[in-house]
Amino acid sequence: MSILTNEQQKSRRWHLILGGDDGSLSEKDRRLSQALTALYGGAGDDDAGKKAGLGRSAPKVAKWLGDIREFFPSSVVQVVQKDAFERLGLKQMLLEPEFLSAMEADVHLVADLVSLRSAMPEKTLDTARQVIKKVVDELLKKLESKTTQAIRGAVNKSKRTYRPRFNDIDWGRTIQANLRHYQSDYQTVIPETLIGFMCQNRKMTDLDEVILCVDQSGSMATSVVYSAIFAAVMASIPAVKTRLVCFDTVVLDLTDDLADPVQVLFGVQLGGGTDINQAVAYCADKIERPAQTHLILITDLYEGGNEKELISRIANLKRQGVNVITLLALSDDGRPSYDENLAKIFASLDCPVFACTPDAFPDMMATALKREDVLAWAGDNGIKAVRS
Repeated sequence: MSILTNEQQKSRRWHLILGGDDGSLSEKDRRLSQALTALYGGAGDDDAGKKAGLGRSAPKVAKWLGDIREFFPSSVVQVVQKDAFERLGLKQMLLEPEFLSAMEADVHLVADLVSLRSAMPEKTLDTARQVIKKVVDELLKKLESKTTQAIRGAVNKSKRTYRPRFNDIDWGRTIQANLRHYQSDYQTVIPETLIGFMCQNRKMTDLDEVILCVDQSGSMATSVVYSAIFAAVMASIPAVKTRLVCFDTVVLDLTDDLADPVQVLFGVQLGGGTDINQAVAYCADKIERPAQTHLILITDLYEGGNEKELISRIANLKRQGVNVITLLALSDDGRPSYDENLAKIFASLDCPVFACTPDAFPDMMATALKREDVLAWAGDNGIKAVRS
């Protein structure tokens, strides 16, 4: 393997930036240059996309995606794909299974597929379902254990046992209690003492109820995907009752489908207007035990319905003892856009308002179930909440 001098490295970078090819680039660099030029054009373009183009051939685009995946890590590939959708209008290409199967799957792609599903031919729907299932399975694997442990720990926090069933083991406490049994040869801890949650046959009337009320307007797309994942996980935990309600200008109760999060996602309809008041009214009608109910409203608060009535309805739920929390987003997409005025009004009603990442959601939910100070939890975790 040859080592390039500093000057050669500089020359290589400039050729890649400018998109030129005078024979000085290696074969790999030449392919990289062509891949980037196809999307972003060359440095001499009057318009950023003037030279850009991938054609309308699914195999050609699939090859381009293969090159991009070879040259960049997954996180960068997802950014480039997003740019391709926006700059070159490639969403139409998602209707072709050959192209779809070549994509780097993530929550943003899942959101795109869900929004386009009504336009997909049957053969593409099958591929789309496989792609969505792959992403959902990966997210479940990542988030399920932490969510289950956090929620079980919150609900059964005073009931510990040293003879737990496998599914009831509190792995955090177990590892901490057995650190002195660390085996350096095997780089693992031998858990001589197991600590877990005591199995409780709680009556349905004793259970806390969590209602995830999720805005499915276009700007909340990735939040809908994560909400479906968490709702499915929580629905599998006997210690809580979980309801999932999605809304735009209509309300869709997907609680009965929570055993299959892929089916849940195929049930939502991303886009459209927003009537938060109507959705909260539906949820309020389902609440039987206010003091044991947690309403997690996931929305950017851009209300298209009756705002005055919405505020009154939220205030009434608080008076009844419902634990109302508003998440402006449930995603990793950064600072969300939201209605600042309505957010401040909600905050003045003693309803915590902030954006939450998927990694932080299980701990937030555990804090809520324990009826501890969610705003204090947010502050301790560097999350900036809206103040009245």
